[in-house]
Amino acid sequence: MGMNFPFKLENPLVVFDIESTGTSPRKDRIIELAAVKVDRDGTETEKCWLLNPTVHIPEETTAIHGISDEDVKDCPTFAERADEIFEFFRGCDISGFNADRFDIPCIEEEFARCGMNFGSSQRKHVDVQRIYHKKEPRDLSAAVRFFLGRDHAGAHGAEADARATLEVLKEQFNRYEDLPRNVAELDEYLVPHDPMNADRMGLLRWKDGELTVNFGKKKGEALKRLLVNEPNFLRWIIKGDFDTEVRMIVADLLDNGRLPPAPKSR
Repeated sequence: MGMNFPFKLENPLVVFDIESTGTSPRKDRIIELAAVKVDRDGTETEKCWLLNPTVHIPEETTAIHGISDEDVKDCPTFAERADEIFEFFRGCDISGFNADRFDIPCIEEEFARCGMNFGSSQRKHVDVQRIYHKKEPRDLSAAVRFFLGRDHAGAHGAEADARATLEVLKEQFNRYEDLPRNVAELDEYLVPHDPMNADRMGLLRWKDGELTVNFGKKKGEALKRLLVNEPNFLRWIIKGDFDTEVRMIVADLLDNGRLPPAPKSR
């Protein structure tokens, strides 16, 4: 059914979203792909593919989107639906929420595994999150305007910024009555903690009693094994742009052969 679209479309626009086995566009696989194609006359066409990723869906990922191995065991793979999906996107520009950083790289990788070029660089992109962030900045000055109803005089001066941050914090608790009322609960609310993570961001993670790398090409490999076989990788972490906590754990392993104590089994 046609409709008045808010801006001119030179090509059909596909607005899409994916659910995947994890957060790495390069390593993880698409489980669900939903897309709405808007033609130049405003006509909309919807498609949704539920796919077998051919790899295990981690339980923590299933907890987020609700799709388990059992749900997709009889579904087609991406490769089996690649031609159909490619045809749906053919000649279209693309849109999504945070799509430039995640959804588009994911679908590019899936097509590359099939020997196909999705050609995202040849398409126009409309990332809805980028519009949101451009029009609704999320810096301290914007928070002062939103919560305190005034401009932030002295922005980027440390003293003025610290005082303004405290005022915003107090007003947030006045406005949002459901916020936790103690620091421990508030910390957990803002950044949920997984006891299997050795650092706050989960770059190092305990698995089966071994502390492992939880990012990049070495994901899942034990640090102790890397110490023996690939110590240069550990030295790269120490010299790299990683959190201090991560670099200290790796440095202690390299220098002293020590790792932090493993958490108690859940």
